[in-house]
Amino acid sequence: MNKLKLRLQLEQFFIEDIGERDITSELIFGNEKKGKIVFLSKENGIFCGEEIIRTGFSVLDNDIMTKVHVKDGDRIEKGQLLAAAEGKAAELLKGERVILNLLQRMSGIATITNKAVSELNSTHTKICDTRKTTPGLRMLEKYAVRCGGGYNHRFGLYDAVMIKDNHISFAGSIQNAVQAVRASAGHMVKIEVETETKEQVLEAAAAKADVIMFDNRQPEEIKEWIQCVPDGIITEASGGITLENLAGYRDTGVDFISLGFLTHSVKSLDISVKVSFE
Repeated sequence: MNKLKLRLQLEQFFIEDIGERDITSELIFGNEKKGKIVFLSKENGIFCGEEIIRTGFSVLDNDIMTKVHVKDGDRIEKGQLLAAAEGKAAELLKGERVILNLLQRMSGIATITNKAVSELNSTHTKICDTRKTTPGLRMLEKYAVRCGGGYNHRFGLYDAVMIKDNHISFAGSIQNAVQAVRASAGHMVKIEVETETKEQVLEAAAAKADVIMFDNRQPEEIKEWIQCVPDGIITEASGGITLENLAGYRDTGVDFISLGFLTHSVKSLDISVKVSFE
């Protein structure tokens, strides 16, 4: 995770929430009252967000002391103390909601990713994410996927070629689309082709795509079609795959399974912030 980008993002998140000032905290506590808050897990899951806590409070006040008791990717339990922050009460309260929201979302993503990896239970096939992320949070959400034991697909439209059905329709064929890319892209750019039929798989293989995706296909179809893919071409399954049917894809032989639900409809992990009187 890029710490410079994280700091810039957190600054914007705080500006959105604080605006000109935190009227409530400033009027009650002023600038002198000191305090301590703690972060507690309210359910079991996978933690993600160490740097959110450390960097987040330092953006507001360098004098705030933080201590994180768990590491990203750790399994946490209900009631567990996750972290503490100590400093000016007004500054702690200015930052706790933004920091908490991010912790809960990232830990929720890490938790569901870990569940997907466990449900698949494969020594070969890897779980990865998609571009179905929250605008502005892609770096954080994809980091959370990695903390949960998953892998990242492309980060955006800029770092890999993915030829989908509309590209194929406009280009006239998979062959035409791949050739157009090969003619201009550098040798470091990988080309993935989305396929929906066995004929398209054969065409993508003949065009020497780097990755072939089986889109919205059943496990039985994938087991058959993957036999048409030469060694050296990476395979991926995506579309219509849920936590409930994921295990059915365990023996298909694909290299990756990409899951949009890891980020686009995840339930945040329940974490609370309490004032500490210790």
